[in-house]
Amino acid sequence: MPLFRRLTRSEVLAETRTEELVRLWSDNAALGAEVATLQAEVAALRDENATLRAALVSLQAQVTELTARLGQNSANSSKPPASDPPHRPPRPARTPSGRAPGGQVGHPGHGRALRPPEQVDRLVEVRPAACGHCGALLLGEDAQPTRHQVTDLPVVRPEVVEYRCHTLSCLACGHPTTGAWPADMPAGAFGPRVPATVGYLTGRLGLSQREAAEALETLYHTPVSVGSIAALEQTVSAALAEPVAEAQRYVQEQAVVNADETSWRQGRQRGWLWIAATVWVTVFLRLATRGSKGAKQLLGEHYAGIVGSDRWAGYSWLALAHRQICWAHLRRDFQALVDYGGSATPVGRVALVLTARLFHAWHQVRDDPVAWAGFAAQVHPLQEEFRALFEAGAQNPSPKAAGVCRALLKLWPALWTFVTVPGVEPTNNNAERPLRRAVLWRRRSFGTQSAAGSQFVARVLTAVTTLRQQERDVLAYLTAACAATIAGQQPPSLLPTHG
Repeated sequence: MPLFRRLTRSEVLAETRTEELVRLWSDNAALGAEVATLQAEVAALRDENATLRAALVSLQAQVTELTARLGQNSANSSKPPASDPPHRPPRPARTPSGRAPGGQVGHPGHGRALRPPEQVDRLVEVRPAACGHCGALLLGEDAQPTRHQVTDLPVVRPEVVEYRCHTLSCLACGHPTTGAWPADMPAGAFGPRVPATVGYLTGRLGLSQREAAEALETLYHTPVSVGSIAALEQTVSAALAEPVAEAQRYVQEQAVVNADETSWRQGRQRGWLWIAATVWVTVFLRLATRGSKGAKQLLGEHYAGIVGSDRWAGYSWLALAHRQICWAHLRRDFQALVDYGGSATPVGRVALVLTARLFHAWHQVRDDPVAWAGFAAQVHPLQEEFRALFEAGAQNPSPKAAGVCRALLKLWPALWTFVTVPGVEPTNNNAERPLRRAVLWRRRSFGTQSAAGSQFVARVLTAVTTLRQQERDVLAYLTAACAATIAGQQPPSLLPTHG
């Protein structure tokens, strides 16, 4: 058999096909590996795209939230009007009435009333001596002379009382005996009216300690140092200690209380100034906490009445049946939803319309005992509309709108206490209005530097606010309280003598 054999054509073609098949198989394997690599890359890109989309959604939500925060003002949040930025949209302009400013034609005048003759200190009689026509001498009296009174302020000079204590020696035995100071003599350099005036200037009129010192010297010719002003404030604080404690006990026994709080720094320590307001008595209390512990200290741990407040969690320890959520705050929350944009805007707009209808109904019955009997039936359809709105809003795509609606559904009974309980207001204005005085004090003084200073602020604000509620003379009360404390007697009460 020959060593080399010539291949036939069929054998050559078969071998060629085999080589092509091997090459194609190899190419196919390479393509398969490349496809697998591309598929892995596509899967990785899809995962990355999903991650980027999720990040984009999160960033868009953050942008929306931050934009809403930048757009916060007194109309859509709890920020005070004084903090509104210059770019805040202007308030809606009132429709011009077409009348000229000032008093209108036919409006009755309200001039200063004449004081009765017994309150006139000096009388100047102006009588004509001769007839203006013929020059004859005039005699007699005018039964109804034309009266004109001029009121002026006298120059106030302080009354300085000097006490002299003598020591005398006995003529019989020579023993020296010193006299005893009077029991009503003040231990310091000032009588009771000076600290009372300081308390009035700083606690009622809002003057700083330097301004109070200037006012005493300018108006009363009584120079007092700034350090003495602080000491006199402590005299007032000591005089108010028992009346204020009694007032707090009174507030804790009332059926309806409005409560609120604002920040109050004491030195470098952050704290809170709380307020509890009733019809006749309002109490301030500076505490280191804003939580439920502070609310319990203000109202009492076992308070059984109804508390009007905002939605702050510090009041959540109270049963919903014993709360009234402030609708003025809710209205600002609804306006915030409108300003938030997106799917939250329709929820806020509908809520604002319903709130306007609710307040319109309330304003018509709050001072009408006859109409009050049908108020609950009148409000019932509005309650149903609000519930439907909140239940739908709880499923809203906007987390902002959904969160507000879910929170209000949880607080549902506390939204409507004022509908069925007489004496409960739908807003917390009874507490927020007097708290404004404390906010202005904080802004001009940046808080206080000591616990004694904070105590004076809380006590004098309690006295001033309560006395004004009862239409009592603030300066007269402070004077009487300081005089009683100096004499070792019980200061007058802040509690009402009526109602």
